[in-house]
Amino acid sequence: MDNEGTVRALALIAACDDPDKLKRMAANARRLGEWEIEHAAALKLYTVLPSAEPGTFEHDVWRSIHALEGALKDERGRTTLLGRTRQKIARDGERHTVADRVRGKASDGFRMLMDRGMVDHTFEAVVLRHQTLFEDEVVSAAADRLRTAGADRQ
Repeated sequence: MDNEGTVRALALIAACDDPDKLKRMAANARRLGEWEIEHAAALKLYTVLPSAEPGTFEHDVWRSIHALEGALKDERGRTTLLGRTRQKIARDGERHTVADRVRGKASDGFRMLMDRGMVDHTFEAVVLRHQTLFEDEVVSAAADRLRTAGADRQ
Protein backbone atom coordinates (compact mmCIF):
# COMPACT_ATOMS: atom_id res chain seq x y z
CA MET A 1 0.00 0.00 0.00
CA ASP A 2 1.31 3.44 -0.82
CA ASN A 3 1.91 6.08 1.84
CA GLU A 4 -1.33 7.90 1.02
CA GLY A 5 -3.32 4.68 1.41
CA THR A 6 -1.66 3.96 4.73
CA VAL A 7 -2.44 7.45 6.00
CA ARG A 8 -6.10 7.05 4.95
CA ALA A 9 -6.35 3.62 6.60
CA LEU A 10 -4.82 4.91 9.83
CA ALA A 11 -7.26 7.85 9.84
CA LEU A 12 -10.20 5.45 9.39
CA ILE A 13 -8.94 3.36 12.29
CA ALA A 14 -8.49 6.41 14.52
CA ALA A 15 -12.10 7.46 13.87
CA CYS A 16 -13.61 3.99 14.30
CA ASP A 17 -15.24 2.80 17.53
CA ASP A 18 -16.89 -0.35 16.14
CA PRO A 19 -15.12 -3.51 17.36
CA ASP A 20 -16.38 -5.61 14.43
CA LYS A 21 -15.09 -3.12 11.87
CA LEU A 22 -11.74 -2.88 13.65
CA LYS A 23 -11.44 -6.69 13.67
CA ARG A 24 -12.14 -6.76 9.92
CA MET A 25 -9.63 -3.98 9.27
CA ALA A 26 -6.96 -5.85 11.24
CA ALA A 27 -7.72 -9.13 9.46
CA ASN A 28 -7.64 -7.49 6.03
CA ALA A 29 -4.39 -5.71 6.82
CA ARG A 30 -2.85 -9.00 7.99
CA ARG A 31 -3.97 -10.74 4.79
CA LEU A 32 -2.35 -7.96 2.76
CA GLY A 33 0.84 -7.93 4.84
CA GLU A 34 0.25 -4.38 6.11
CA TRP A 35 1.70 -4.74 9.61
CA GLU A 36 1.44 -1.05 10.57
CA ILE A 37 -2.27 -0.95 9.75
CA GLU A 38 -2.95 -4.30 11.41
CA HIS A 39 -1.15 -3.17 14.57
CA ALA A 40 -3.01 0.17 14.67
CA ALA A 41 -6.39 -1.56 14.23
CA ALA A 42 -5.59 -4.07 16.97
CA LEU A 43 -4.48 -1.36 19.42
CA LYS A 44 -7.64 0.63 18.74
CA LEU A 45 -9.72 -2.53 19.19
CA TYR A 46 -8.18 -3.13 22.62
CA THR A 47 -9.11 0.44 23.54
CA VAL A 48 -12.77 0.17 22.50
CA LEU A 49 -13.51 -3.33 23.86
CA PRO A 50 -13.53 -2.57 27.62
CA SER A 51 -16.90 -1.47 28.97
CA ALA A 52 -15.34 0.81 31.61
CA GLU A 53 -14.93 4.54 31.02
CA PRO A 54 -11.73 5.31 29.02
CA GLY A 55 -8.97 6.71 31.20
CA THR A 56 -10.09 4.83 34.29
CA PHE A 57 -8.03 2.19 36.02
CA GLU A 58 -10.62 -0.48 35.19
CA HIS A 59 -10.54 0.46 31.49
CA ASP A 60 -6.74 0.22 31.45
CA VAL A 61 -6.80 -3.20 33.14
CA TRP A 62 -9.28 -4.63 30.64
CA ARG A 63 -7.44 -3.02 27.73
CA SER A 64 -4.35 -4.91 28.92
CA ILE A 65 -6.26 -8.17 29.19
CA HIS A 66 -7.73 -7.79 25.70
CA ALA A 67 -4.28 -6.96 24.30
CA LEU A 68 -2.70 -10.08 25.78
CA GLU A 69 -5.61 -12.25 24.66
CA GLY A 70 -5.19 -10.80 21.16
CA ALA A 71 -1.47 -11.57 21.19
CA LEU A 72 -2.21 -15.12 22.34
CA LYS A 73 -4.77 -15.52 19.55
CA ASP A 74 -2.23 -14.34 16.98
CA GLU A 75 0.38 -16.74 18.31
CA ARG A 76 -1.85 -19.80 18.76
CA GLY A 77 -4.33 -19.26 15.95
CA ARG A 78 -7.32 -19.63 18.26
CA THR A 79 -9.10 -17.58 20.90
CA THR A 80 -7.42 -17.90 24.28
CA LEU A 81 -8.93 -16.20 27.31
CA LEU A 82 -6.91 -15.40 30.42
CA GLY A 83 -9.09 -17.66 32.53
CA ARG A 84 -7.09 -17.51 35.76
CA THR A 85 -6.67 -13.75 35.57
CA ARG A 86 -10.37 -13.25 34.86
CA GLN A 87 -11.30 -15.55 37.76
CA LYS A 88 -8.94 -13.72 40.10
CA ILE A 89 -10.45 -10.37 39.09
CA ALA A 90 -13.94 -11.75 39.73
CA ARG A 91 -12.82 -12.99 43.14
CA ASP A 92 -10.40 -10.25 44.31
CA GLY A 93 -10.98 -7.25 42.02
CA GLU A 94 -8.81 -5.51 39.45
CA ARG A 95 -6.55 -3.63 41.85
CA HIS A 96 -5.58 -6.64 43.95
CA THR A 97 -5.06 -8.81 40.86
CA VAL A 98 -2.83 -6.26 39.14
CA ALA A 99 -0.80 -5.71 42.33
CA ASP A 100 -0.26 -9.45 42.76
CA ARG A 101 0.83 -9.90 39.13
CA VAL A 102 3.27 -6.98 39.34
CA ARG A 103 4.73 -8.20 42.66
CA GLY A 104 5.37 -11.65 41.20
CA LYS A 105 7.97 -12.63 38.66
CA ALA A 106 7.65 -11.35 35.10
CA SER A 107 5.07 -13.44 33.28
CA ASP A 108 5.14 -14.79 29.75
CA GLY A 109 2.32 -12.33 29.08
CA PHE A 110 4.51 -9.40 30.11
CA ARG A 111 7.26 -10.57 27.76
CA MET A 112 4.76 -11.18 24.96
CA LEU A 113 3.37 -7.64 25.20
CA MET A 114 6.87 -6.18 25.39
CA ASP A 115 7.98 -8.15 22.33
CA ARG A 116 5.00 -6.79 20.40
CA GLY A 117 5.68 -3.17 21.28
CA MET A 118 2.73 -2.90 23.66
CA VAL A 119 4.56 -1.58 26.72
CA ASP A 120 1.60 0.67 27.60
CA HIS A 121 -0.64 -2.40 27.74
CA THR A 122 1.32 -4.17 30.49
CA PHE A 123 -0.01 -4.25 34.05
CA GLU A 124 3.23 -2.53 35.04
CA ALA A 125 2.40 0.46 32.85
CA VAL A 126 -1.15 0.47 34.24
CA VAL A 127 0.27 0.68 37.77
CA LEU A 128 2.48 3.62 36.81
CA ARG A 129 -0.47 5.47 35.24
CA HIS A 130 -2.56 4.91 38.38
CA GLN A 131 0.11 5.10 41.10
CA THR A 132 -2.19 6.58 43.73
CA LEU A 133 -4.15 3.30 43.86
CA PHE A 134 -1.13 1.22 44.85
CA GLU A 135 1.35 0.80 47.67
CA ASP A 136 4.85 2.16 47.06
CA GLU A 137 6.30 -1.36 46.79
CA VAL A 138 3.96 -2.19 43.89
CA VAL A 139 4.81 1.04 42.08
CA SER A 140 8.53 0.37 42.60
CA ALA A 141 8.19 -3.21 41.35
CA ALA A 142 6.39 -1.99 38.22
CA ALA A 143 8.99 0.70 37.51
CA ASP A 144 11.86 -1.74 38.14
CA ARG A 145 10.42 -4.38 35.81
CA LEU A 146 9.93 -1.87 33.00
CA ARG A 147 13.38 -0.40 33.57
CA THR A 148 14.96 -3.88 33.53
CA ALA A 149 13.10 -4.63 30.30
CA GLY A 150 14.45 -1.40 28.78
CA ALA A 151 11.15 0.46 28.75
CA ASP A 152 11.59 3.22 31.33
CA ARG A 153 8.46 5.25 31.76
CA GLN A 154 9.65 7.74 34.36
